[in-house]
Amino acid sequence: MVIVDTALAKRHAENNPVRVAMVGAGFMAKGIALQICNYVPGMKLVAISNRSVEKAKLCYAGAGVTDAVEVSSVTDLEDNISKDKYSITDNAMLLCEADGIDAVIEVTGAVEFGTNVAMRAIENGKHIIMMNAEVDGTVGPILKVYADKAGVIFTNADGDQPGVIMNLYRFVKSLGVKPVLCGNIKGLHDPYRNPTTQEGFAKRWGQNPSMVTSFADGSKISFEQAIVANGTGMRVGKRGMYGPTVPTGISIKEVMGLYPLEALLEGQGIVDYVVGADPGPGVFVLGTHDHPVQQHYLNLYKLGEGPLYCFYTPYHLCHFEVPITVARAVLFNDAALTPLGKPYVEVVATAKIDLKEGQVLDGIGHYMTYGQCENAEVCAVENLLPIGIAEGCTLKRNIPKDQVLTYEDIILPEGRLVDELRKEQNTYFNMSAVADKKVVAVSI
Repeated sequence: MVIVDTALAKRHAENNPVRVAMVGAGFMAKGIALQICNYVPGMKLVAISNRSVEKAKLCYAGAGVTDAVEVSSVTDLEDNISKDKYSITDNAMLLCEADGIDAVIEVTGAVEFGTNVAMRAIENGKHIIMMNAEVDGTVGPILKVYADKAGVIFTNADGDQPGVIMNLYRFVKSLGVKPVLCGNIKGLHDPYRNPTTQEGFAKRWGQNPSMVTSFADGSKISFEQAIVANGTGMRVGKRGMYGPTVPTGISIKEVMGLYPLEALLEGQGIVDYVVGADPGPGVFVLGTHDHPVQQHYLNLYKLGEGPLYCFYTPYHLCHFEVPITVARAVLFNDAALTPLGKPYVEVVATAKIDLKEGQVLDGIGHYMTYGQCENAEVCAVENLLPIGIAEGCTLKRNIPKDQVLTYEDIILPEGRLVDELRKEQNTYFNMSAVADKKVVAVSI
């Protein structure tokens, strides 16, 4: 948003910065800290929490902040904020509870932990910016309900591909063009990748092997496209999406014909992706226009004769753009990407290998499961297991490779907030009725 820079400049001139805290101190968090601390006038990163306080300290140090003070209570954190000091802690809940913090950025990628952070921040009246598509794609709709009741913004981030897609989607709609496909451009998709196969790449870029795997095996893009669907009302054309693969460097404009036109023009459109197209790793939106004069103009402006017109953004700049999302939430009460209401697309757990009775499922981007998009109505009818729920579940029976898991296949761990919120989400949006094409509202 072009107006964000002017609004932040005003806050800077008034010596009244937007105060933001961050949970997580990994690869992406380091970039966010560097960006906010050095290149975003009118915003201050007042605190970082991480399980290892030393990593939080190093995260600040990489941004040039060497005087961060460790805190262990809300009072100490609030005192530091009032004195314009930076804080580090191993207790993320302090960041969610302390006065003087406008927004919290969650950047861990952990589902249960991230769910707890989001809920606590919302309960304490803080905007929550999710660099955690896994939480958003699992319980985002019900978290949005809580955020609305608390009067705060729950949003995915600019810079991440879903946020960039949503910016483009809003732009295309503003032109009077009807978006019929929201797309993501990937360089690789192999559902059987695991942390061992991705170890070298992860080491090269200083990233976590399981996080890298979640991109390679398709789980991450499934979450990304699910939250785009939940923010637009779109669905998937089939389980797993179409995901055509093209020779590297093929223009995204040449990919339009690889999606079934009939599926694009029905209903509210679909979310999908392509492997190998250029420009990667950008995003694209396919749209239609029904007015012949506007079609003529679109052709003049080099978008072709239709019926599909391709709009694209050639890059997504992750941590560079996250502060824009913070400013949009705090200064304009605007979300980069947030659920419309009920879930439209879920990410379901699928066996990456033959699984055995009694095994405890590992996490997203590990060895045992990968994620696929499926329409929420189908998930409700078939009682499919979201991959965001799968970690820590015990298998009740053998599951062959590539079979989608159901709730009947597993025993849930006890005491998890994410499971409680899934139940609330299903009740609030009456997903059993959604499955029967009926929607009944209930309150929480």
